[in-house]
Amino acid sequence: MSDMLVALYSLPEETIPANLIVRRALAPEKTVVLDWIKANFSQGWADECDVAFSREPVSCFLAIQHEQLIGFACYDATLRNYFGPTGVHESARGAGAGKALLVRTLHTMKDAGYGYAIIGGVGPAEFYEKTVGAMLIKDSSPGMYKGMLKKQTISSIHSKHSNVK
Repeated sequence: MSDMLVALYSLPEETIPANLIVRRALAPEKTVVLDWIKANFSQGWADECDVAFSREPVSCFLAIQHEQLIGFACYDATLRNYFGPTGVHESARGAGAGKALLVRTLHTMKDAGYGYAIIGGVGPAEFYEKTVGAMLIKDSSPGMYKGMLKKQTISSIHSKHSNVK
């Protein structure tokens, strides 16, 4: 998955669907949010979001509908100037929450002084191209994640060492 680059000086205006709240996460919501991300996406994304909760201000936005968390977006989590991770619950996709989270977060990055943002390890490139004019960064896969340790890597190392006599 490649990275993408977004010019923050030409972002679209924010539009939030009427039944949706998009706001910055609060510190006392950390466990609820991280548990939700782990259950709906991955432990790795929950770990990245955990870092977003350590930023001042918290660099995670939430999409809430009918008092239920349906999506999140982080920035400055794994690396500065990076957007992501981000995700919307499968049952809520296609109703504007992803776009609202993306545009709100990128406007916040612009307000913080960034001219460009990097979207790391993009899945749906077409969504980012269409929504904010993002462009693929050539030869950026695997990018910053190259050589990243994974749970099975650690497990296999331990099993190899336990068999050594």
